[in-house]
Amino acid sequence: MITVISPAKSLDYKTEVPFSTSSEPLFPERSNEIIHKLQKLSRKGIRELMSLSEKLAELNYDRYQSWQEQPDEEAVRQAIFAFNGDVYAGLDAYTLKESQLETAQKSLRILSGLYGLLRPLDAIQPYRLEMGTKLAIKRKKNLYEYWGDELTIAINQELEKHEEKVLVNLASNEYFSAVNVDKLKAPVITPTFKDEKNGKYKIISFYAKKARGTMVRFMLDENIDKAENLKAFDRDGYVYNEAMSQGNEWVFTRG
Repeated sequence: MITVISPAKSLDYKTEVPFSTSSEPLFPERSNEIIHKLQKLSRKGIRELMSLSEKLAELNYDRYQSWQEQPDEEAVRQAIFAFNGDVYAGLDAYTLKESQLETAQKSLRILSGLYGLLRPLDAIQPYRLEMGTKLAIKRKKNLYEYWGDELTIAINQELEKHEEKVLVNLASNEYFSAVNVDKLKAPVITPTFKDEKNGKYKIISFYAKKARGTMVRFMLDENIDKAENLKAFDRDGYVYNEAMSQGNEWVFTRG
């Protein structure tokens, strides 16, 4: 069983990491190809392409220009510690044991607009490039086309290593849309988190993102390697709602 999550826009390259072991990303040549395209853009071009403020456009312009094709240790950080958004608040990687990080390295993958598919301990340079960015690379009109087949092949190869061939989708629609589900050699389980508001259950983005990370942490804490056991998830007040679940969309409700 493999779980996929999204990356985060916000990054943390300052907090001291508790684990020094790292791995190299799977697609360095393809990442460098994207960077070469981005390096040709002006600050204004980056701002318009990504709808950024001038300050963020400047930051990312500098990141692309200072990119290292063979990065030194000071330029990188393991992905699971580098990303710092709501999903990662729920995951709380800094408190994971070494054995849990080793398990995550085998069973957790992060979808990325720049790196394609990341393992938790893959060493990455700071960047910002959302999967939905309309960036054409060679004959591919956007990042979905650029990464789609590569991601799907890589995920299928990873699934072959696991006894339970199931993909748990805890990524956002923007990122999971890059995966060609029709070519996956495994069923996809998509947990959805809904909160009660004004008498109805709704997806509230902030809570749903954090819950995705919390479910990953639950999987690592409880050594879950069978998708069916995810239905026992009961953290932060969420419980499995059989009545609202349909097929492979498993709904967890709170309130």
